[in-house]
Amino acid sequence: MQVLFLGPPHPALQHFLESCGDRVTTTEEKISTSSEFLAKTDFIVSYRYRHILKQDVLSQFLNRAINIHISFLPWNRGSDPNLWSFLEDTPKGVTIHYINSGIDTGDILVQQAVSFSDQDTLRTSYEKLTQVAEALFKAHWLAIRDGTLQPCPQVGEGSYHRTRDRAPYEHLLTQGWDTPVCSLIGKAL
Repeated sequence: MQVLFLGPPHPALQHFLESCGDRVTTTEEKISTSSEFLAKTDFIVSYRYRHILKQDVLSQFLNRAINIHISFLPWNRGSDPNLWSFLEDTPKGVTIHYINSGIDTGDILVQQAVSFSDQDTLRTSYEKLTQVAEALFKAHWLAIRDGTLQPCPQVGEGSYHRTRDRAPYEHLLTQGWDTPVCSLIGKAL
């Protein structure tokens, strides 16, 4: 299968996909129906991709376009999901979901809750979420690719954030990425 991996280069996941017999093309660029490699693509995997896929692209990949998201959807759709899970004290975890025309609103294929300690920082919590997300993807890729996982619709309103929503809370990041997460819990409620 030809997989289009959208997002920053991730050699470990690319090698994993190749070990499953898949051929992989990667890009961080915004794609459209006129993107030349799209015609050769069988499946799309998005991970930390900064662009929104348009419906005309998605319509070509029904149940063949997924996103790996470091939040426990429907909570913290959009930007900075890790930060918002602490600021709003919402469920924390990772989700792999189908991509639809909304932002992180597609049906859930698999997800896993993740817990943190008072010693965790934004950096260590992000690293843990990344490790869990990548392990979850590896554990379920073949079933996702083959369409044997039963998707579930997202339940509840959840939350959504844009990059600009972070500005009023940036003063709380006193140590940048090394800010303890315990100092952020509930600060945006």
